[in-house]
Amino acid sequence: QVQLVESGGGLVQAGDSLRLSCAASGRTFSSYAMGWFRQAPGKEREFVASILWTGYDTDYADSVKGRFTISRDSTKNTLYLQMNSLKPEDTAVYYCASPPRPWISGRQTSDYYYWGQGTQLTVSS
Repeated sequence: QVQLVESGGGLVQAGDSLRLSCAASGRTFSSYAMGWFRQAPGKEREFVASILWTGYDTDYADSVKGRFTISRDSTKNTLYLQMNSLKPEDTAVYYCASPPRPWISGRQTSDYYYWGQGTQLTVSS
């Protein structure tokens, strides 16, 4: 059974940095894209970043481009999101996600099938 477990969230101040992790299990993820999404209170879940099976092809939402970096360690089946220059508007629950089949990716929540339970990030001003 596929399982995604996020960690690393917390309470930080504006301008701080933080790294989220997502430990994946249940299958070999080297052939799968992985993504990060976030959901703020009262808002829809939105795309943050994704990384392809290549390990170096990445995509970012405009709101985080230049501040966030997505990466993966296939030997550890772990996905990361390095977040720098955090802003209060980054406050949200962050989810990692994986598509249902290999060799596909996207920015829509419907492109992904497996989701973690989420980790809360709160950025104070």
